[in-house]
Amino acid sequence: MTEMDERRELTALQREINYHNYRYHVLDDPIISDYEYDMMIKRLHELEERYPDLVTPDSPTQRSGAQVLEKFQKIVHPAPILSLANAFNKEDLKAWYERITKLDNRVKNSGFVLEPKIDGLTVVLHYENGVFVRGATRGDGEIGEDITANLRTIRSIPLRIPVEENVKNVPDRFVVRGEVFIFSKDFDALNKQLEKLGEKTYQNPRNTAAGSLRQLDPAITRNRPLYLLTYAIVDTSINVTSTQWGTLEILRQFGFPVSKYCERCQSFDEVLNRIDHWMEIRDQIPFEVDGVVIKLDNLDLAGKLGYVGKDPRGAIALKYPAREVSTILKDIGVNVGRTGVLTPYAILEPVEIGGVIVKQATLHNFDFIKEKDIRINDRVMIKRAGDVIPYVIGPIIEVRKGNETPYLIPDKCPSCGQEVENVEGEVAYYCVNSSCPAQLVRNVEHFVSKEAMNIEGMGIKIVEQLVASGLVKDYADLYLLTKTHLLTLEGFAEKKAENLLYSINQSRNCSLARFLNALGIRGVGEVASSDLARAFLSLDRLALASIDQLQMVEGIGPNIAISIKDWFERNSNQELLEKFKKLSIWPVEERQQERPEDLPLSGLIFVITGTLPTLSRDEAKAMIEKAGGKTTDSVSKNTNFLVLGENAGSKLEKARTLGIQTISEEKLLEMIKSK
Repeated sequence: MTEMDERRELTALQREINYHNYRYHVLDDPIISDYEYDMMIKRLHELEERYPDLVTPDSPTQRSGAQVLEKFQKIVHPAPILSLANAFNKEDLKAWYERITKLDNRVKNSGFVLEPKIDGLTVVLHYENGVFVRGATRGDGEIGEDITANLRTIRSIPLRIPVEENVKNVPDRFVVRGEVFIFSKDFDALNKQLEKLGEKTYQNPRNTAAGSLRQLDPAITRNRPLYLLTYAIVDTSINVTSTQWGTLEILRQFGFPVSKYCERCQSFDEVLNRIDHWMEIRDQIPFEVDGVVIKLDNLDLAGKLGYVGKDPRGAIALKYPAREVSTILKDIGVNVGRTGVLTPYAILEPVEIGGVIVKQATLHNFDFIKEKDIRINDRVMIKRAGDVIPYVIGPIIEVRKGNETPYLIPDKCPSCGQEVENVEGEVAYYCVNSSCPAQLVRNVEHFVSKEAMNIEGMGIKIVEQLVASGLVKDYADLYLLTKTHLLTLEGFAEKKAENLLYSINQSRNCSLARFLNALGIRGVGEVASSDLARAFLSLDRLALASIDQLQMVEGIGPNIAISIKDWFERNSNQELLEKFKKLSIWPVEERQQERPEDLPLSGLIFVITGTLPTLSRDEAKAMIEKAGGKTTDSVSKNTNFLVLGENAGSKLEKARTLGIQTISEEKLLEMIKSK
């Protein structure tokens, strides 16, 4: 065989093996045996060693992964890779349909496409002249991480498109969005294999897939049973289709795997009729899904509908109901919070809920335990909605065996052994010992937190070290720390000690509102701290305020007023404040020059959710408050606006339920500049 013949054979083998990969990994319909495939791969390796100039990026041999990466580079997406708004029932879907129909009546004639909401990791694949050149994670929706080397190891991803030669009109530039995941059976097999090897097993397929893709060593990714399903064209150099159904067909033609569960509905009524079917097949789908995505089929119309915040109006995700399971309540533990509140939690017989092993769950408070008659050794129902902390719904009384023990509320703090107090009319039980070790660690952790004094670099582990060593017995001791002190602690070297001392020193110039929040007065959070700072302007005035004067501040009721008064009257706290004053840490609020009614956001209440494009949450709060508005952490009927960022959570859902207007960061800035 001549050199020319071997070169031709090499090129033909590359094309042929890619086609067989497609038949096996995408169509699940191989037409050759494993032995034949192995022999073809072996021959290709031989030829590529002989003619390395013919090794192309789309060669099947290049799937093995490149060298270990030092770090992930960044890739700017050609268009925003957005998330979807959530619906939780048919009523939510109807409300979504009514909203978009009012915006454009053509919605009624669009048709809809239903697709499984795959619980995996979003990826963006770039092809140039038909060749896969780079791939990225979703990242923040604008910029992702370059994981090209890892994606090459996934055999369901075509390295060249189209896979079949009879498909024409391939764009010079083609960018696809999909989801990488692990089939349930492959996940189970992987864990069984790890168990045999005595290695740590994984908790759920989604996190395993995500972690596998973000390995710096592509060889690790190659050994994970990852798969891809695609569903969107992000960018293309030519117009290929104007419908979502057409998009799925184009992707199939080019050789991309597309879910066989996708279906097209002619009308919205048909969508509603099919939802029950999707609920029924949930457990029949061979990979993890947490809902169904409903998209307008007309992509041009979907684009013209625009966005709400960063959610496209033309699609919505219907989330499946939360999973509920039962298990045995082995015991009830108690946490001591930074304000001394004792909070019970359930210690459970480990149980799996939605792919996560749950060993503990929330019990809310002691009244909840009493009202539900929850007993140790009860079989209890556990609920886990989305990614929130699981909680106990209640006991299954019908299956009691007689060995269940009623729970007694502790009369002593589990941390320090001091007597526990319960204020009449309140649910909470408190440890009032200000020297309680559990409280001191949590109090200092709060004091240094981003929302309070914002001491960068001081996490919970360092706080625990400082308290355990006796270097910090109260907040003010933080400002007495020296490099010599820090170097006695494990993990501290010169640079780390210097950086932490710099952060501590920087926090001296905090605002009065931040300082008040940092002190951890019961009932006084960020909002109340800002209100009190504006009303009294200094700690000296606040310390002398009567309960009646405190209640004149909006949002300060009798219980919080008593709590504030009690805090300032305690000898230990007076000594702490005197210590701060000697350290020259005594912030004073500047008096507002403008009348409150002249400020652009006067009288308006805002809640911020998600990650904003340019502002941190603290920066946004400061701007709102400077403009006369207020910020709170939870959505209520009194909220005027929800400022919407990327990856919004349950606050968005509640705002929609209450009919509260959502605005973007850009709109917020416009409102602030409106006067």
